[in-house]
Amino acid sequence: VEEPLPVLTTEELIVYRRKKLQEKKVHIAALASAVLADPENNIKKLKELRSMLMEQDPNVAVIVRKLVMISLMEIFKDITPSYKIRPLTEIEKNMKVRKETQKLREFEEGLVSQYKFYLENLEQCVKDWKQRKLKKSNVISLKAYKGLAEVAVKCLSELLVSLPHFNFHNNIIVLIVPLMNDASKQISEMCCDAVKNLFKQDKLGVASVGVVKVISGLVKSRNYDVRPEVLMTLLHLRIKDVEVKKDAEDIAPKKRFMSYKEKRKNLSRMQRKWKKAEEKLERELLEVEASESTEKKLKLHTEILNVVFLTYFRILKKAQKSPLLPAVLEGLAKFAHLINLEFFDDLLVVLHSLLMSEVLTYRESLHCILSAFHILSGQGDVLNIDPLKFYTHIYKTLFKLHAGATNEDVAIVLQCLDVMLTKRRKQVSQQRALAFIKRLSTLALHVLPNSSIGILATNRTLMHNFPKTDLLLDNESQGSGLYLPELEEPEYCNAQNTALWELHILRRHYHPVVQKFAAHLVAGSPSEGSGALGPELSRRSPSELFEAYSMKEMTFNPQIASVTPRKKGGILRTESFLNEDLRELFHTELRKAAVQGTLDFAKHLNASVS
Repeated sequence: VEEPLPVLTTEELIVYRRKKLQEKKVHIAALASAVLADPENNIKKLKELRSMLMEQDPNVAVIVRKLVMISLMEIFKDITPSYKIRPLTEIEKNMKVRKETQKLREFEEGLVSQYKFYLENLEQCVKDWKQRKLKKSNVISLKAYKGLAEVAVKCLSELLVSLPHFNFHNNIIVLIVPLMNDASKQISEMCCDAVKNLFKQDKLGVASVGVVKVISGLVKSRNYDVRPEVLMTLLHLRIKDVEVKKDAEDIAPKKRFMSYKEKRKNLSRMQRKWKKAEEKLERELLEVEASESTEKKLKLHTEILNVVFLTYFRILKKAQKSPLLPAVLEGLAKFAHLINLEFFDDLLVVLHSLLMSEVLTYRESLHCILSAFHILSGQGDVLNIDPLKFYTHIYKTLFKLHAGATNEDVAIVLQCLDVMLTKRRKQVSQQRALAFIKRLSTLALHVLPNSSIGILATNRTLMHNFPKTDLLLDNESQGSGLYLPELEEPEYCNAQNTALWELHILRRHYHPVVQKFAAHLVAGSPSEGSGALGPELSRRSPSELFEAYSMKEMTFNPQIASVTPRKKGGILRTESFLNEDLRELFHTELRKAAVQGTLDFAKHLNASVS
């Protein structure tokens, strides 16, 4: 007859659980330390550690399984070699090898086997949570499965980024990419961040190819019903023409050759002759290796771009009202200079039709314009196309910018103006430049200080690139016609017949940097003298200035000196904080108040006497 189990109180249960958990932690730590200390001899202890993923004690099962998952992940990251282990052929297995080689083979075979089983355990954990399926043993509740699945996804994400060269990496990609579109926001963000980090660190593009192909297949299989964050990860791909040469040089090993003096000092005549031939051969080998890596990189980048553009063009053609459209337009803006010249005409037509359809939000329309001008600024220079419709659209929608705290769209507007007016200044007429300078000056009155600084910096650049626009600073110049600010066509609004009166208002702006820029523009944007800007302002681009003086963190830049006002004669001495005009107004109002107070007192006195 079995003896009945002792009934424990709540306190005793907590103490028992804490003691049991501590024992398990010590056991996990001992096994992990043994494997890390000597991986080749203790590789079998990975199996014992992995068996703890099936912990059956309901009191500690969840925590123990989570700890084992994390421990195994860190062990594999540490002991995994920097190469892919291939299976041995039958001939290689039957060959006689040295004892050290045989030992290494056994270690590699055991490592791959345990790594494979570990990944299968993680996959099964995620599947059990997705299917809401309880095991027969019923050790873990359904609620606990979500926590286990989150830890499993975290481990898979870490291995995706840390071991892109090792075995089963494609299997991890196939697991992670669908989870980027998971209903759980935490798991989706975890997987998206892992893919972004993989793209950022992948110089050659070997790992990125597989991820991009799986993402493209996922978007197509779900009929374009995926989270926009899935496509936003493609913006972190390292595909730039300028990086090809740089990374090829990084990959090529640096070899130091002996100088002529060193050869004369250390080598005989015959040795110098052999050394010269050897160095020549080594130089040739280095050049071949560098060219091979460059060719491989270009080939992989071409393949990645083909898949990315195929996904983008499918969405533009079949799902124009999809929430994925902003991500597509942003991606086209980034990679537009790499698009094949044959697609330019059709792509510009599609982008213009999207603008005219009025289904886009303001931010989406800005990305659409930015994409069009990126296309025309790269290989599109050879095309004789005047994108007048895009100029007109951004000109008439400039006043739709949000003037409040959510002014991130200004950053995109500044990029658009740089590509449209500065980089294409040879194709821009003077009338168009005058119209944009005038409208931007009016816009600077309505927005936050950092936006005003970025806009005024853009005007400064435009005045340098178009010297004849200084007529806007002369209020005595005569022109033909009347300025029409409500006209939507920048070419025909007669901007040459107006003046930049807005700058005089901005000179009295509460932000000191806005004051400096306004005074600088009024003086004619000089590069020297009292009206010139300091290097901290003149050498920065408009976008950099916009970010530098941002008020996202609710801080004022430059900082305001904290001065405590002192009392003098019962009136606060606030004059020192006011400029001359406000000070004069302040004193006038004080005098009026004093006179009015005297009259009121006299009336009250007369009433009392009567």
